[in-house]
Amino acid sequence: MKSILKKDLYRYYGEEGEPFIKRIIRPLEIKYILLFRKANLCKFKPLKAFYTWRLLCLSHKTQIQIPARTSIGEGFYIGHLGRVIIHPDAVIGKNVNVGTGVTIGMENRGKRKGAPIIGDNCWIGTNAVIVGNVKIGNDVLIAPLTYVNFDIPDHSIVIGNPVKIIPRNDATADYVCNRV
Repeated sequence: MKSILKKDLYRYYGEEGEPFIKRIIRPLEIKYILLFRKANLCKFKPLKAFYTWRLLCLSHKTQIQIPARTSIGEGFYIGHLGRVIIHPDAVIGKNVNVGTGVTIGMENRGKRKGAPIIGDNCWIGTNAVIVGNVKIGNDVLIAPLTYVNFDIPDHSIVIGNPVKIIPRNDATADYVCNRV
């Protein structure tokens, strides 16, 4: 558990460990991610229940709604404090950046019934929406205000509504920093 927490902090600070002063004035989004990891990875049931309860309390304060059972890879990064909603059945890879207002949700019926699977090294812009049983490939940049409800191949930039896919190697090169 400690190694995953260190990797999440590395994404924010770009250095091993956390500077003392930043530990004192830690932003709420970082507090949320660290508490999410504790609730998600804790094996001791009473402590897991305590962490989950604290996560719920912090969720009301931060407007971030990521259930403790959600599968999120190491190096998860929330860019700014604000509403973020992720369905508990969604699967998110490592080194994923999420902006404010992002919704990663499920479709309840139809051919895309289910929750998304998001690959590694993805950047999801402000107010983007990803819904349904879709697979987002590795190294994908989803622009702000984009609605995605179908599969996206690796190494792509996704823009607009309706969606336009632009193939590009290193699509997230300058967007996903301090990769683990």
